[in-house]
Amino acid sequence: MWRPGEETPRLTEEEFRLLRDLIHAYCGIFFREDARFLLERRLGPRLEALGLPGYSAYHRYLRFDPARQAELQKAIELVTTNETYFYREPLQLDALAREILPRLSDLHQTDRTLRILSAGCSTGEEAYTIAVLVKQSRLFEGWNVEILGCDISNRCIEHARAGIYGEHAFRNVEAEAMRRWFHLREGKWAIDQAIRRMVRFSRENLLDPRALAGLSRLDVIACRNVLIYFDTLARKRVLATLHEKLRDGGWLLLGHSESLVTFTADFEIVHLRTDLVYRKPPCDPGEEEP
Repeated sequence: MWRPGEETPRLTEEEFRLLRDLIHAYCGIFFREDARFLLERRLGPRLEALGLPGYSAYHRYLRFDPARQAELQKAIELVTTNETYFYREPLQLDALAREILPRLSDLHQTDRTLRILSAGCSTGEEAYTIAVLVKQSRLFEGWNVEILGCDISNRCIEHARAGIYGEHAFRNVEAEAMRRWFHLREGKWAIDQAIRRMVRFSRENLLDPRALAGLSRLDVIACRNVLIYFDTLARKRVLATLHEKLRDGGWLLLGHSESLVTFTADFEIVHLRTDLVYRKPPCDPGEEEP
């Protein structure tokens, strides 16, 4: 029998399926069969940390131990991918800056309120990029601007709130212009307070029925390169939540590898000059496409 300090045991097919299904039920992330080694490698240290003899015992711990919720969150932190950087998928961001934001400015001249969500924001680069675009547009001076970033990872949310990044976060050419909103401190780039004050971050499990419950209706939701980690059922559930949180005529931005064609007919495709985006159909005919 394996003991703490010895080489971590192998994850059997049955144990992989048990852990995969438990993670999927919790947050919707689905691992294909070829991800068995990934789970073994990333969850192995938890066996030693908890003094457990193998992955079957770890599965039982995640199901029945009084500390199971905290440990499940640690497992999610270890197995999720947090790949992001500033100004990712620039054509879509250009469409946001040049077409969507001006339309929203015209639409909300009376209430002067703008609400945007970065869902699955990871370490915050997308949310801060959107904040910079809103700031630089100069369309919303004196408005009530609310930009929220949410992610299932507590570690990512803490990083985002700190607002401190290395050079790798600026690896996209288009991100270079954003440096004016940062201050170089001890080799790291700290976000300017003018941008930081525009954004708040919170932990959210998008598959939770209570997800985003505290938010008012949103004008834009960016959920880019998030749905690719979910299976069909989880995608449909998340999309239903996002649809409910968008106001009529609100915009949904997905990653370029993501499509709604086989998942929902609740959104319409809008052809903008530089990209295709989705929108919750407006009730007011005045908001229809020209």
